[in-house]
Formats: sequence, structure tokens, C-alpha cells
Amino acid sequence: MFDSSAVLALFFDEPGSKVVAPLVEDALLSTVNLAEVHGRMIDRGAQPEQSWGWIRSLECRICLFSEEQARIAAELKRITRPFGLSLGDRACLALAIERKATVYTTDRVWKSLDLGIEIEVIR
Repeated sequence: MFDSSAVLALFFDEPGSKVVAPLVEDALLSTVNLAEVHGRMIDRGAQPEQSWGWIRSLECRICLFSEEQARIAAELKRITRPFGLSLGDRACLALAIERKATVYTTDRVWKSLDLGIEIEVIR
């Protein structure tokens, strides 16, 4: 399960990219994080077609943001507010909670969360 930051680290060959690269084919990615990655790549200068093509070439398993994930993400807001987590962050965590998956992120503050899932900080 990848947070947006893990995918972006891979695309921009940032520290931590070598940790997530071998995990791509089995990784889950929420549609909320898919939109976030695409937008950030465009913000950082990628052409939309290039960005979208690269994201889709990863062959991550794209997971639709479900009603249950929306409920979980909303309920995480109170818990995660002190850590400044965004809706995209909470969508990622909601999918991980629902699937009991390990999350890969660059955001160190996530290690402070006790959500009953494994969180791996890649740098």
C-alpha cells in the first residue's frame, strides 16, 4: 500500500525510491492518492500525458475510494489532526486499515499513529 509520497519518491528518484521499487506490482493505491500523485507531478513540471502514462505503467492495483473508506477517513480526522494529515493521507490509511495492509510513506509522523496497521517510513 503506497502513500502518494512513496509513489512520488519513485517517480522523482528521491531517497526511499529503491525501497518501494520492488514492491510496485503488488502495491495498492487509492484513487484519491492516484489523483494526488498526478496533480503533484504536473505541479512539478510533468506533462499531463507523461504523468498519467507513467502512473498507469506502474501496474499498482488501483482501489476505488469506497463508502467504507470514506467513513474510516472521516473518523481518522480527529485522531490525525495533531499530525496535520490531509484527506489524501487519511484515504491511504483508510484503505490500509480496511485491507490490513502495510503502508509505505515518506512521512515520518505516521509512525506516531497507533492504528493497528504496519507503517514503513522509506527514508
